[in-house]
Amino acid sequence: MARKALKLASWTSMALAASGIYFYSNKYLDPNDFGAVRVGRAVATSALIPLWSWPVFLQVHLRSARRLCELCCANRGTFIKVGQHLGALDYLLPEEYTSTLKVLHSQAPQSSMQEIRQVIREDLGKEIHDLFQSFDDTPLGTASLAQVHKAVLHDGRTVAVKVQHPKVRAQSSKDILLMEVLVLAVKQLFPEFEFMWLVDEAKKNLPLELDFLNEGRNAEKVSQMLKHFDFLKVPRIHWDLSTERVLLMEFVDGGQVNDRDYMERNKIDVNEISRHLGKMYSEMIFVNGFVHCDPHPGNVLVRKHPGTGKAEIVLLDHGLYQVLTEEFRLNYCHLWQSLIWTDMKRVKEYSQRLGAGDLYPLFACMLTARSWDSVNRGISQAPVTATEDLEIRNNAANYLPQISHLLNHVPRQMLLILKTNDLLRGIEAALGTRASASSFLNMSRCCIRALAEHKKKNTCSFFRRTQISFSEAFNLWQINLHELILRVKGLKLADRVLALICWLFPAPL
Repeated sequence: MARKALKLASWTSMALAASGIYFYSNKYLDPNDFGAVRVGRAVATSALIPLWSWPVFLQVHLRSARRLCELCCANRGTFIKVGQHLGALDYLLPEEYTSTLKVLHSQAPQSSMQEIRQVIREDLGKEIHDLFQSFDDTPLGTASLAQVHKAVLHDGRTVAVKVQHPKVRAQSSKDILLMEVLVLAVKQLFPEFEFMWLVDEAKKNLPLELDFLNEGRNAEKVSQMLKHFDFLKVPRIHWDLSTERVLLMEFVDGGQVNDRDYMERNKIDVNEISRHLGKMYSEMIFVNGFVHCDPHPGNVLVRKHPGTGKAEIVLLDHGLYQVLTEEFRLNYCHLWQSLIWTDMKRVKEYSQRLGAGDLYPLFACMLTARSWDSVNRGISQAPVTATEDLEIRNNAANYLPQISHLLNHVPRQMLLILKTNDLLRGIEAALGTRASASSFLNMSRCCIRALAEHKKKNTCSFFRRTQISFSEAFNLWQINLHELILRVKGLKLADRVLALICWLFPAPL
């Protein structure tokens, strides 16, 4: 233990030395911005989280989770972004951590109006009153890297103005260095815990998320890519007033996608929204390989279209997308097809192609958030139960080293896909539509289309392409028939229940 303490002290000294030049690069003086303060806070919090005895008491987990959440809020920026990522790792962390860290999606610290004016002045070269007829001082929402204000242009158009926190760009590289040092220190002390993948992802993705022009391009690309979905709304970008740190877009109002009360008040069908969300993401993942990877409820709104009155999904925050290679996308299609139709031999084959090795049962459980027994019986056969959910969480604590090892060996593309899956499952759980048969059938449709398109693209024979098209049409027809049978069964069950109620409680004469 003395040797471990000595190692921790040496790593801490390195972290403190690396932060020495920190405050020289900041324009705004704040004790929270001093490198020594941020490093000291991070080291102290890390030291108090009991990794050496991971299956510990609930109260210990809860206390540690609150400390981690307080650290993220105090250090802001990159720390909040990583904390949000940790909050989505239901397959990895105990519930006390994920439920506590999920508040970071909606309770990030905000920048002052003085700082917002400064960023707009520096990037657009004008004062707020020169650019806007009105500008709300209170932000509509505050995230880890930016906050959004409602404003009205001089021509009367209402817009949303996304402004980057002024300190986050300068702090991000130093914060990632600090996290890297802390993760290396943890690995030296406890070799079974491998969290370097988290640092690697932050290194790769943060520069992209900090470039709002990249976000605008992503928004236009996904809007064009999914234009055949009349239920999807992506706000238009105003390029003339957008920079790397300021993004101006069309203002679109709505309720958060997990707000059932809002949907009931506005007569929006919860099941319809869940189906639309599943279709949209299945298309992104399996067909196009261009995936919006931050679908937490603040970034996915629902509303009634002002003109048609139809339910509509509004997709916001396009800073983080994962581009899937064709090989990965096709293997992932095959894997989900195998999981949906309970072909366990192919589940093993395609899990191993995606880097799972002998841990393929664990990998299948992480992907589906179901127990291995449920995967073997068929994930579309029955919805997840509270008992199964508890079993999964307990196993996550027991298999943490194996999960950590797996995350270090799967393709990096898989990490954001796992995060996206968990965020979507959280929305489905809030709506009460998790693991519905229709969502699996929609996924299967997209997999069939994607695999057929790939086969047709790689053959020159007209006869072979025709054969593939007929096979695709037949497989899609089978899915439609299966869905129809499920609906008929559901109607019969509903009629029987209604008849039983009428028999037990006859109407008075």
